[in-house]
Amino acid sequence: MVMASVNPYTGANVKTYAAWNHTQIDAVMQQTMHAAASWNVSSLHNRSAVLRQVANRLRANNAHYAGLITLEMGKPVREARAEIEKCAWGCDYYAEHAARFLADEVIESDARRSVVAYQPLGTVLAVMPWNFPFWQVFRFAAPTLMAGNAALLKHASNVPQCSLAIEEIFRSAGLPENVFRSLLLDGAGAEALIGDPRIQAVSFTGSEAAGRRVAAAAGAHLKKSVLELGGSDAFIVLADADLERAAEVGVASRFLNAGQSCIAAKRIIIVDAIAAEFISIFRQKAAALVVGDPADEGTHVGPMARADLRTELHRQVTDSIQQGAQPLLGCTPLPGDGFFYAPSLLDHVRPGMPAYAEELFGPVACIIRAKDDEDALRIANDNRYGLGGSVWTRNGDKGEAYARRLQCGAAFVNGLVKSDPRLPFGGIKASGYGRELSLHGIREFVNAKTLWIK
Repeated sequence: MVMASVNPYTGANVKTYAAWNHTQIDAVMQQTMHAAASWNVSSLHNRSAVLRQVANRLRANNAHYAGLITLEMGKPVREARAEIEKCAWGCDYYAEHAARFLADEVIESDARRSVVAYQPLGTVLAVMPWNFPFWQVFRFAAPTLMAGNAALLKHASNVPQCSLAIEEIFRSAGLPENVFRSLLLDGAGAEALIGDPRIQAVSFTGSEAAGRRVAAAAGAHLKKSVLELGGSDAFIVLADADLERAAEVGVASRFLNAGQSCIAAKRIIIVDAIAAEFISIFRQKAAALVVGDPADEGTHVGPMARADLRTELHRQVTDSIQQGAQPLLGCTPLPGDGFFYAPSLLDHVRPGMPAYAEELFGPVACIIRAKDDEDALRIANDNRYGLGGSVWTRNGDKGEAYARRLQCGAAFVNGLVKSDPRLPFGGIKASGYGRELSLHGIREFVNAKTLWIK
């Protein structure tokens, strides 16, 4: 297999890599197993120092790494720079707080002393996606490495340069050799590795279908897994919302990264009383977005990452239109080079349409109308996914009570759904299980060991 780095803006092949053979993979896994043995017992002070150096290198070379993101998956460069800065923040956060998160927890019992000790598992395999090619890796790697584990990364096949760059960042920052390695192999090869006794756990971010296969492989070998899968987040606008602000954030959420985000506002649910006014504001703001070269500072929406992703998105849109959805903006691929899809708006999306039930992973906003607040909540929860969601209302107490009833892993009131190192991130239902980030994330890949001393 050949792994190709393709520029989504031009469609041109930038660089290719040959996938590793079994001998190469086995050698790296053996090296990582040996490296993990010493990293497991290294001091938290030493681990923290390494992560702080990683953060320094990310910030010092932000433009270079952001350029790699833009080159390989088409993200507008200003968003790419923000992604690199967020990676640095995540490293700093765990460098500062991991000692507290991993400290022995004293429990009263019939022993003279009993504690829960949080100890590393060994080597964790990470299978990561292309849409946030640095942040997805670092939100896994920072807590996992700080906990004393080693890590093997199987990154998406269309971002090999990002994958290798991340490995080099850790190496140059002083992480011992082979504690973090990138593996150049396909998805099937990664699934086969889960059963290897040198792998103790697996973290996966990606599609529901692939997540099911990873979970099955991990379960068959009784290994811990964390899955962050798809999302079709509800963005609920109630009658008393600040419509201007809601539309502004809704457009930002839906069209960030050309709509290729698991926690984008994919289902915009509006109560009838304010539907016409809100749609008018939203459409105007979406129509003003600048589509173009992702390396240009003025670009808001770049190309989609791959041609096949654009093809699938357009199928979902056209099928929904054929079933009665009304196109208010875009809803078509853009001509010329690159994998561009016009910022789009679909109104009157109803049950049975792909735009209602499926995840649309691209720059298409879907309007679903609700009779009232309770109907909007019913629609929001009428979905197989449960990653994030938001509600917009001028009444904060009402918003909090409403958000508690949303079936998702993260519910925001009057705000953009986002990941934050300080808060746990993950979903329920078909969006996966387990948590990343915060105290909860660092404790996913540790052995919570009971120590009982008489």
